[in-house]
Formats: sequence, C-alpha cells, structure tokens
Amino acid sequence: MAKPNTHLFIQFAMLLDMFTGIIEGLGEVRSITNLNKELGRSADMRLKLKIPERLLKGVKLGDSMNLNGTCLTVMNKRNQMLEFELVLETTKTSRMGKLKKGDLVNIERSLRLGDRLGGHIVLGHTDGIGIIDVVKRKDTETRMWITCEDHSLMPYIAQKGSIAIDGISLTLNDVDGIKNRFSVSLIPFTLENTTLGLKRRGDLVNIEIDVLSRYVINYQNIGNN
Repeated sequence: MAKPNTHLFIQFAMLLDMFTGIIEGLGEVRSITNLNKELGRSADMRLKLKIPERLLKGVKLGDSMNLNGTCLTVMNKRNQMLEFELVLETTKTSRMGKLKKGDLVNIERSLRLGDRLGGHIVLGHTDGIGIIDVVKRKDTETRMWITCEDHSLMPYIAQKGSIAIDGISLTLNDVDGIKNRFSVSLIPFTLENTTLGLKRRGDLVNIEIDVLSRYVINYQNIGNN
C-alpha cells in the first residue's frame, strides 16, 4: 500500500477551518442577545466581543475564529467589535451559552496555508463539557484535574496524548478511567495568557478530543464489527 503524502494532507487540511490550540489573545464579552423570540432566526444567541486590535488585521466577514474551543463565523465587524451567532447545538453542547457580559474568551484565528502548526490539530468542535475537580498550584506549574460529564469521551483520552481545553492545546498527564477524569499541567505562561488562569474548582470548560484518536477508535470499532 502506498504511503500517504503527509505534506499534501497538511496543505489540504489548512484549506479548511482549522486551528492549533495556541491562543493568540483574549476577547471581552460586551453583549449577549437571545434570539429565540425572533421569528425566522436559525441562531440561538448573538455574541459581541471586543477583540485586541492586533488580532483584527485582515479579519473580514465570514472568517472563522476559535472562541473557547468553538469555531464561530464573524457576522459583523465594527471598530474593535466582532459579532458572532451561535446555533442551539453550540449553546447546548458547550459552555458558550453560559457566558456573561464581562467574561473573557480565548481567541485563535483559523490557520492559513503555510502557518506553523504549533500545538495540535484542533477543529473547534466541542465534544463535551468538563468540570474542574482539583487545582494544585506550584511555582513552576499548576496541575489541573478535569472530570468529563460525558463518560463516553474517556476512551479517546490517553496519557501523553493531546486535548483541547477551552480551545487550548494541552498534553494529557494522568488519566483516571474509574473516576472519568484526567489531568493536565499548566505553565505560568498559559495561566497568564489564557482564561485557565482564572479557573477554580467547580468551573466548567469545553473539551475537544484529539481528532487523530477519534479516527483510531472509530477504525478499531469498525474492525471489531
């Protein structure tokens, strides 16, 4: 069997809306509008964010951004404000529906052809919600334990593998299948430049499993049928 051309695969992948889990900055929620009562609207919520000016260069309507691990489309742009609309599926399966005015949001713009893949391949498709169980802080790193609300995600979570938490690419440390939880280590830079530095025990986070593990498990399941 011929070996796949990895270079061509990467080029093709970068034509899609993809991310690396390397956060570029934080946005501030300026307003949230519930669209349920607006007739003819397919979206569930409209979100307006104030974005750092350096991240607005080249951004146009229709572009994709990863906000806290969810891939959203720029619907409106004015000065430093960007607007996004969220469908019901997004607000139900992620914690985006629980945002409040003044909250900070992790931001990553989509990959462009030729960009460096600094973290791992992130799609911006939230697979489930995690609950922060334990936060152990030290001078050089912080260990955070997260429990999966959806226990079916655990087979896709492997020690030393990759995972995206609120859009942040992280390496898995310990995996406890019995308690349906896992741990990640956070360096001071991550705590200072992402929303994870603001998290406490009991807070919720968006989880996206590694897309490679998804395909491996799916392949194994098909082979066992």
